[in-house]
Amino acid sequence: MAVTKTTASRKQATLDAETLRAMYRNMLRSRLLDERMWVLNRQGRAPFWISGIGHEAVQVAFAMNLRSGEDWAAPYYRDLALTLVLGMTPKDQLLSVLQRADDPNSGGRQMPAHYGCRRYNIITTGSPVGTQLLHACGIALAARMRGEDTVTFTSIGEGGTSGGDFHEALNFAATHKLAVLFVVENNGFAISVPWEKQMPTRDVADRAKAYGIPGVKVDGGDAIACYKAAREAVERARHGDGPTLIEAKVVRLTSHSSDDDQRRYRTAEVIEAEKAQDGLLRFRAQLEELGVLTAGDADEMRAELLLELDKAQEEAEAAPLPEPESALLHVLAEDLR
Repeated sequence: MAVTKTTASRKQATLDAETLRAMYRNMLRSRLLDERMWVLNRQGRAPFWISGIGHEAVQVAFAMNLRSGEDWAAPYYRDLALTLVLGMTPKDQLLSVLQRADDPNSGGRQMPAHYGCRRYNIITTGSPVGTQLLHACGIALAARMRGEDTVTFTSIGEGGTSGGDFHEALNFAATHKLAVLFVVENNGFAISVPWEKQMPTRDVADRAKAYGIPGVKVDGGDAIACYKAAREAVERARHGDGPTLIEAKVVRLTSHSSDDDQRRYRTAEVIEAEKAQDGLLRFRAQLEELGVLTAGDADEMRAELLLELDKAQEEAEAAPLPEPESALLHVLAEDLR
C-alpha cells in the first residue's frame, strides 16, 4: 500500500529514526528466520513449521514496548518475531526446529513453534488452543499479589476466540482489572475456515464490550500504528487500569502450517492480492520515503542478518541431539527429596 509523504510524516511523528530502523530490522530478522524454517522443513530436516510471516509488525511492536525479562509473555505458535525481540536468538529457535538437546524452549521435546524461555519470562506454549490466555491471567494475578508493576502479554489467532478459554480469561481479567494484554492476530483463517464462518461479528475487538474493557482494532500490517496501539495498552495496564483486547488485522502469507496447502481453499488471485499487503514491504517503502532508510540500507541489513542466520544454523546443526536415556526427563514427577 503506497503511503503519501504527508501521511507517512504524520504517522511517524512521535517515533524517532532509531526506533523505526530497529522495528524494521526486527521484522526482517524474523522474516528471514521464518523463511529458513520452511526450507529446512521442505528439505526433510525439520519435522514441522507453523509460520508467522505476515504477522511480524504487531509482534515486534508489542515486544518493543515490553520490559524483557521483567514483563511476561504467554505467546501462541506464530509469535516468532515476539520471542526474538524479547531476547531469544535465531540459534535458539533453530535448536528447537532441529530438535537439539540445548533447545531452550523444551530441550527438543516440544514441537517447533512451541515457545518458552525461562530467562525472558516466556511461558512454555502448549498445543491446546487458548490455554495460554488463562495462564496469563494467573501470572498477572500473582504479580499483583507480589506488588509488581509488570505487564503480561498473551496472544491468539481469531479462530481461538471461539473457544471457552478466551471468554473465561477476558471475564476474569476484566473483573479483577489485571494487567494483561490480549492480542488477537486475526489473519482471517482458522486453518482453512474463514472468519465469517467462525463468528457472528465482523471484528473480534467488539467482544471487549461484553467485559467492559477497551477493544482496539488496528491494521496489523502498519508497524507504526501497531507500535502506538501497543504503547497505549502497555501504559494503561502498567498504571493499573486493567486489560485491553487488541485485534490486529494481519495477512497470512503462507499455509496454516507445513502440513497444510492453502491452495486447496484459497484462490491464487486472493493469495497474490494479500502479498501486496505484506507489512514488511509496506514498512520498507514507508521508511525509504521518510528517509529513515536510505538507498541500499535495507539490502545491507538483509545481508548482515543472513550472515547471522547462516552462523546460527551451522552451530545448531552441530549441536548434539538429546540422549535417549533422557526421554522421560521432565515428563514424570521426580523425587526432589
